[in-house]
Amino acid sequence: MEYKVTVATGTSKYSGTNNYIYLTLVGERGESERTVLDNPGQFLLAVDEYTVKSSADLGPLILVRLEKQKFYVEDNWFCRYVKVSIPGERRSYSFPCYRWLVGDKVIVELREGTAKKISDDTLPLEISHRTTELLERQKIYRWLAWAPGIPKCIDAKSEADLPQDARFDNEKRSDFEGSLQYALMELNLKNMVMMMLAWKDMEDFKKIFWTLKSPIAEYTMNHWKEDSFFGYQFLNGSNPRMISRCKELPSNFRVTGDMVQSSLIPTTTLKEELKKGNIFLVDQAIMDGIPANVIRDKAQHIAAPLCLLYEHPEKGLIPIAIQLEQKPDKETPIFLPSDPPLAWLLAKMWVRHSEFQIFQVLSHLLRTHLVAEVFCVATLRQLPAVHPIYKLLAPHLRYTLEINCRSRSQLISSEGIFKRVVSTGGDGLLILAQRGYKVLTYRSLQPKFDFMDRGVTKIKDYFYRDHSMMLWDVIQNFVSGIVSLYYKSDREVEQDSEIQAWINDVAVEGFVDLPHFGLASELKTKEELITLLSMVIFTSTSQHAATNNGQFDWCAWVPNTPCTMRRPPPTDKDAVTMDMIMDTLPDISQSCMQMAITWLLGRAQPDAIPLGQYVEQYFTEPAALKVIDQFRKELKELDKHIIAQNEGQELPYLYLSPSRIENSITI
Repeated sequence: MEYKVTVATGTSKYSGTNNYIYLTLVGERGESERTVLDNPGQFLLAVDEYTVKSSADLGPLILVRLEKQKFYVEDNWFCRYVKVSIPGERRSYSFPCYRWLVGDKVIVELREGTAKKISDDTLPLEISHRTTELLERQKIYRWLAWAPGIPKCIDAKSEADLPQDARFDNEKRSDFEGSLQYALMELNLKNMVMMMLAWKDMEDFKKIFWTLKSPIAEYTMNHWKEDSFFGYQFLNGSNPRMISRCKELPSNFRVTGDMVQSSLIPTTTLKEELKKGNIFLVDQAIMDGIPANVIRDKAQHIAAPLCLLYEHPEKGLIPIAIQLEQKPDKETPIFLPSDPPLAWLLAKMWVRHSEFQIFQVLSHLLRTHLVAEVFCVATLRQLPAVHPIYKLLAPHLRYTLEINCRSRSQLISSEGIFKRVVSTGGDGLLILAQRGYKVLTYRSLQPKFDFMDRGVTKIKDYFYRDHSMMLWDVIQNFVSGIVSLYYKSDREVEQDSEIQAWINDVAVEGFVDLPHFGLASELKTKEELITLLSMVIFTSTSQHAATNNGQFDWCAWVPNTPCTMRRPPPTDKDAVTMDMIMDTLPDISQSCMQMAITWLLGRAQPDAIPLGQYVEQYFTEPAALKVIDQFRKELKELDKHIIAQNEGQELPYLYLSPSRIENSITI
């Protein structure tokens, strides 16, 4: 027998190799000859064809065995897939790989591409391959408690400790590190220029608003003082999940109807508007008592504001009262729009400063990056590559381990960027993350329940809500289609030992010490599995885009969302001056760093793979490919709808346009 074999090498730099590569076909009736694919010293081409011989018909093919052996120097190789056809026969076989072969005399065995649960495998070779693959992965991918009271993560001190398969490719790494250097270079240049200039008033922030800017960042610069713009950001800014309907004023927020009457329409009262559902609250109590950072021997400051907002029929959502601490006393005034303009402006800055901390540490880091990492580690540990749920999730977990390792070592570590410029840097960051983790619930990660529980299902112009719900429906339809191909009943879900090991690893190991999270350690129905997988994909794509992609837009103009505050909150409204505000806001260096880092993290990635575009084809069956094709069509229609909805808008909301959402957390 002669088999025609197509081998595809990766397309990124250095994917090819000059080592020996051998290939063996393994079928139900035996093995082929061990065949060398190229002469040593020659790079494998991106796609090349070979002939592999066998003394007899191998029967249905089960595995492809790849071996790499050093020729002169060790040279890694990335294989995308192997395809096999038999001359004169219609049937062909596809063996997805998408892995690096690293080391001398390394052997990788690939399963034929048809997705199979453990119950679908009957041959001893198939079953032993599943077991061996998982045992090897569990040695490589281990759980680690990076710090107490937060989700567990991958056991790696830095990205350098990760397996090659979890690393950025060379282009991604070069772009990330080159962009960081570019941003820091501009930061240093601005610092040098500003050291020779004054830093006296808001206009001075324009002096650092150079190359790094965006249309929305410029819009923010021109409108940030407006109350309606301040309110809009709670709906469609970088942290659109904090606002809740206020049915009754908190006992520690002593706002009276007379205080805010001038902000309401003349024919109503605060009591009436509370009943109608037009009053909303942003309560940043989670910040109360968080220890403040010390930067260059100077103590920074933190507040825990309460902000009352009113959905005005003409002005939109506007703030009507702000209290900067949780415990009211003589030193804690309630700030109102009728106060001296600088006092009201500074009070709003304090709310936005707390928003920066909550957004970066909780909404962004905890609720997307760290949540996704739990599922990433569990998937690698418990699901073999042939499993349908591995094939479904793998593209949505791409690069997440590396970007999280970089975050832990470069951003939030004891010597990281947060420690140098952010008021919660150091001990405060971990305490804030621990508080957020303690109240994290599985229910709140599902958008429908999140909006219901916060009472914001009817508030107008909440584009984040509307687009999230549309995306959830499209994602859930897709997941349901894939799951239904491989699970015909609830019983099949319950009896899948690998999927049960996976959910147990997630709930018991990943989300350890979280008794009220609300995710059971076993799955009993298809519906439970579909909802959970939809949440994982939504979190890794849409939710991350909503919090990450706009951070430069809303934070580049530093007074709108300050990363730190250098003076304590004001206690005397009449004493607020421009000098006090400038002494409170981040200094030149801190402001430049805020601009540089939010640009680096929020910019569109040049190698971004949009949601639903699977460049790595893990599924090979026509039925699964049909479901994926329908998913893409629905995303394309949704993209058209969102873009059309935003045409002519002065302030468009496009963060949740599917074409702008990455397929996984890569930044």
